[in-house]
Amino acid sequence: MKKFLIAVVVIAVLLGGGAWYLLSGAGDFIRAQIEEQGSQFLGTRVSVFSVDVAYSQGRMTITDVDVENPAGFSQSNAFSFESITLELGEVLGEPYTVKTLIVNAPEVLYEVDAKGQGNLIILKNNLMANLPKNNEPVDPNKKAANPLVIVENVTLSEVRLKLDFEKLSTGELNIEKKVYEITLPTFNAGSIGKPNGIPADQVGAAIVNALLDNIIAQAKAEAKNRLKEEAERKLKEKVDEEKQKLLDKAGDKLKGLFGE
Repeated sequence: MKKFLIAVVVIAVLLGGGAWYLLSGAGDFIRAQIEEQGSQFLGTRVSVFSVDVAYSQGRMTITDVDVENPAGFSQSNAFSFESITLELGEVLGEPYTVKTLIVNAPEVLYEVDAKGQGNLIILKNNLMANLPKNNEPVDPNKKAANPLVIVENVTLSEVRLKLDFEKLSTGELNIEKKVYEITLPTFNAGSIGKPNGIPADQVGAAIVNALLDNIIAQAKAEAKNRLKEEAERKLKEKVDEEKQKLLDKAGDKLKGLFGE
């Protein structure tokens, strides 16, 4: 697979700011690679508005990333990122280190179809099916075709999560409210590639995999809580309704007993 994301930034930093003209098209190259390989890995269309590479600062900013829903779901995006910022650590040798990767204001849709299948879970399954099958640990003493990379810290800031269960049957409970919008607090999704690093051309997929794992876990937890609350409310309504029926019947009986 072609080198993209960190590989190009690492090369840019290694060459130094004086060679910026050699990689003046790096942003467009990375954008095209994210779209191409992201679509291939996830099995749905991925689009990116722009990529800015700040060579001297060792920073890359990816702006407006949209990932479409998989087939069989709504026309909405599964998730969108306002921006993703990568800050490189010291470039001393492999594995190269990205100090922080911050995903800013992502909008995430967790949608469930009539069969109970989630859109994010399908994307996760597509990604896992397309990841390299070689699970052997990377030998740090062996030079790879791509630079080895570690991402120290992946952070998601101000996640706006929408839960949509419109197509999911809730049986006798007949739950009416099936769409919820929640803002999650900033959270850390861990690190990528520790301890020896992973090839740069696998970093993007590994990052998306980590993000999906964390978002799916939070979405499931929120969905369970919301549906539980709604179910309890519905059950209470039914209990109160039956209780009132019994009280009305009792009242009618008493009236009959007293000849009223």
